[in-house]
Amino acid sequence: MTLSPYPFVFVSPGTRGLSLALVRHFLRTTRLPIYTTYRRGTPESVTEDITSGLKDDEKTRVKTLRLDLTQESTIADAADALARALPKDKDPYLHTAFITGGVLYPERQPADLDFRKIEETFRINTISHLLMIKHFSQFLPSSRATMPPNHFSKWIHVSARVGSVSDNKLGGWFSYRASKSAINQIVKTFDLDLKHRRARAICVGVHPGTVKTELSREFWGSVKEGGLFEKEYAAEKMIEMVQNLEEKQRGRIWDWEGKEINP
Repeated sequence: MTLSPYPFVFVSPGTRGLSLALVRHFLRTTRLPIYTTYRRGTPESVTEDITSGLKDDEKTRVKTLRLDLTQESTIADAADALARALPKDKDPYLHTAFITGGVLYPERQPADLDFRKIEETFRINTISHLLMIKHFSQFLPSSRATMPPNHFSKWIHVSARVGSVSDNKLGGWFSYRASKSAINQIVKTFDLDLKHRRARAICVGVHPGTVKTELSREFWGSVKEGGLFEKEYAAEKMIEMVQNLEEKQRGRIWDWEGKEINP
């Protein structure tokens, strides 16, 4: 018996800033189930915060998983919880995944470098992204998945333009730049793995622009007019760009306008 397909969206984490805006945009504009992760609180309180102001039928489509990006055991446990939560009478597969974890400490000069902050930057911005691939990529569709013809899933890492070595003209932000450069290498390497396995999925990195969130608060005043985006707008443009991706664009880094960012 052929099981009916069950595509779903995964956003991790999904409770603040741009990540939260991504979850809410998917809930408002699609009929897909949304699975997302949180670090603190209870499933009930987190779900209530995420879905505040949404319609009842939109609220019922979000499911939360507890996950701490700095602890691999919780990442593995969240993946196990997702596997248990997916319907057994359907053929579930990951339609779109946004891996969004990020932190920024703005070192302007070498004297600003601090071991603890460097370590945290790489744990959140780079290592956690690798571990998310390890534990959650199992949900991407295989070559045998029940999917529409010519359809492929998208696994997205939120990157940043400052991760580009060729585009670095100002310097500064040592550990943040380095951690995002590493993300860009991860994107390419994971996409090659998907290609070798003939999975019906691609991996890309996406730069959302400068978004008005806590991560960028210190720099709001220095952004050119029209260059600071509300998180809802940034989420809309990112999702629109990702939905329009073609398979030939795989393994590379794109900005919210669909323009490629060179390594």
